Amino acid sequence: MSATPKLLILLASLSLAACVSLTPYEQVVAELPAERLADLDGQRVYFEDRGAGEAVLLVHGFGASAYSWRDVAAELESDYRVIAVDLSGFGFTERPHDFTAYTRHAQGELLIGLMDHLDIERVHLVGHSYGGAVGAALAVRSPERIQTLTLLNAAGPIYTQLRRNPLASIGPLTYAFVRTKSLRRGNIERALKRSFFDDDLATAELVAEYQRRLAIEGAARAFRGLTIPMDDPQKRVELSQLQVPTLALWGTEDILIPVAFARQEASAIESSRFVLIEGAGHVPMEERPSEVASSLRRFFEYGLNAFEDDLEALEPPTDEARAKLLRRARAD
Repeated sequence: MSATPKLLILLASLSLAACVSLTPYEQVVAELPAERLADLDGQRVYFEDRGAGEAVLLVHGFGASAYSWRDVAAELESDYRVIAVDLSGFGFTERPHDFTAYTRHAQGELLIGLMDHLDIERVHLVGHSYGGAVGAALAVRSPERIQTLTLLNAAGPIYTQLRRNPLASIGPLTYAFVRTKSLRRGNIERALKRSFFDDDLATAELVAEYQRRLAIEGAARAFRGLTIPMDDPQKRVELSQLQVPTLALWGTEDILIPVAFARQEASAIESSRFVLIEGAGHVPMEERPSEVASSLRRFFEYGLNAFEDDLEALEPPTDEARAKLLRRARAD
């Protein structure tokens, strides 16, 4: 027997022995309020819609969902119409079979589709991490639909391509990785603690909620779609092309995308401000939701002039630090 079949048999055995159970998607749908699912070209997309006023669209990061915005949304809904969405591959949104649905371009089209479904012409778009990369690309492509852009500890323009790895092309390997490691509660807990500055906030209850929204039928397929090498219509986005007012909010203690790198990326945006959130890591909306909501209110009501720019106080990253960050992005 050749090495390849032996490997596949081993992977299958491991998968059967230690798989994380996946919730059937139809069961997920049956437990959701019907008004929280939009049919967008045959795909069921989950969203939460609350409040009234100017529309705010909250876009989560990699491995997260609309749930991560719960506290920020609660603080904004008294004055704004707040929509939080689950992107393809995450949360309670249906996992498409077509891998092209997981490109940054396609994720942006999903946002436009949801806006059209809700009869919303323009939004204040707030994107965290991976969602920030999706949001920035959309703002470059369709600036007429974006009133303002907020990048919250956002991934850089090429992040979505850096995550793509040839190993994801091996279906059984991806299946085994997702079902026996990636979705395990301990792995999700470690990922959250690495994202938080205060580890104590990554409670067992929080870990369980994140896992519940990831361990859904189609998880391995979605992971392949998000990581398999493929061309994206917007393979690279230059932040200098952004024409909408842009606020970059950053946790000072982010070890995943350190402030020095954020500063260098943000400096390319002409109409922007860079503002630090003290004592927060990579997920300020979880650690400092009131501060995030307060900054968003000021931005939406008074524009960029409401903020002092923190760019000048930061040193640019060294070449060695930049190389380390790129290696980490490819490994994550």
